[in-house]
Amino acid sequence: MDWQLQDAKNQFSKVVQKARSEGPQTVTLRGERAVVVLSAEDYDALLASRPSFVDDLLSGPAWDDDLAEAVTARDKTPSRDVAF
Repeated sequence: MDWQLQDAKNQFSKVVQKARSEGPQTVTLRGERAVVVLSAEDYDALLASRPSFVDDLLSGPAWDDDLAEAVTARDKTPSRDVAF
């Protein structure tokens, strides 16, 4: 359901109740969609289906053998002398 901002402000408890029982509620500002009010259950379901940042990084493209070998074979000492 779409709610104009003023109506959503005046009837916020009803917006929350409908979000919990009927699903996401859209609030408009000057006729444009501005926000969506979700139940905590719907929000948790969205988060659960999304991979974590670490999972996303680890699922990147695999390194080819030449690149992996170059990284492991490089010199472990700094490339330039840095005095602190």
